[in-house]
Amino acid sequence: MSALIDSHCHFDFSAFDDQREQIIEQCKAVGIERLIVPGVDLMQCLALIKFKEQYADFIDIAFGLHPYFLDQQCDDAMNQLAALCRQHRDLIIAIGECGIDRNQPELASQSQLFIEHIKLANELELPLIVHHRQSHDLIQAAFKKVRPKFGGIIHAFSGSEQIARYYCDLGFKLGVGGIISYARSHKTQQTLASIPLALLVLETDAPSMPLSGAQGQDNSPLALCEILSCLQAIRAEPAEQVCQQVYQSTKDIFRI
Repeated sequence: MSALIDSHCHFDFSAFDDQREQIIEQCKAVGIERLIVPGVDLMQCLALIKFKEQYADFIDIAFGLHPYFLDQQCDDAMNQLAALCRQHRDLIIAIGECGIDRNQPELASQSQLFIEHIKLANELELPLIVHHRQSHDLIQAAFKKVRPKFGGIIHAFSGSEQIARYYCDLGFKLGVGGIISYARSHKTQQTLASIPLALLVLETDAPSMPLSGAQGQDNSPLALCEILSCLQAIRAEPAEQVCQQVYQSTKDIFRI
């Protein structure tokens, strides 16, 4: 099997503190050669700098403000994040995790902050890592105000083929995660089976988004292999072609 990259994994979270080295060795043993670790808040982005130094041969990092954590941010958080991104432009490969989540309050503030992330990504010529939840319409409205110039990944994609193609026409790839393992995700499975393979990348969102049958447990980047198997099962291409293409697409979008 070809190598794999987890395009979205919160490997710095405390859930991995007691087993991080072991998981790295296990990942390498099954062909998972790299993890992309996104930012979620300002303090964590600062901590990611040292985390990247410690695991430079296994992770890449991005800086962003996740909508879940907006109530924990200072009023000047976006300005500070932008300064941090400019200072460490050679260290980061994307802007994010950022986006809009209808389960969180202050949608207008979320939308404005997301637009600021888009502007920053355009300025630094970087892709975006986009979080959405029941918010495709709001994401699209933001993209109409400021068009992203360097694409990115729609994290944990779920939705119709029409929505998928809208994102892909803007240069985005779709993150294929644990949702593909659930029977209830038939609509998303149909979409992921029908659009061009080159538009898909793999992700775990570990320690979140466990696969079907593992609800309530911490997810692991090792689940990437099972997610790949689920994708291979719904695609018409040979299994090895699927593996090779999602790997190359991840390298392409992040310019790794």
